[in-house]
Amino acid sequence: MMTDMRQLMASMENTLKLQNRARAQRRAEEAERDKKEFQEKLMRASASKLELEELASKVKGSDDAVQRDQLVSMMASVSNPF
Repeated sequence: MMTDMRQLMASMENTLKLQNRARAQRRAEEAERDKKEFQEKLMRASASKLELEELASKVKGSDDAVQRDQLVSMMASVSNPF
């Protein structure tokens, strides 16, 4: 009877260990999924930032071109009023 109790205790202990390992594995997998999701969000945010910077650069370039054209036009009219 004492042997049966020891076997039962050993079996219960083994079951608990397996459950703990399974929980730890699930937590590790969930943490890995969260990490990948976070990295994807960072990449999307970075790409969006680059797109915005590119658009801002184009707008700034267009504004500079307009100002340059206006300046050239004013300079031409000052040097040759007719």
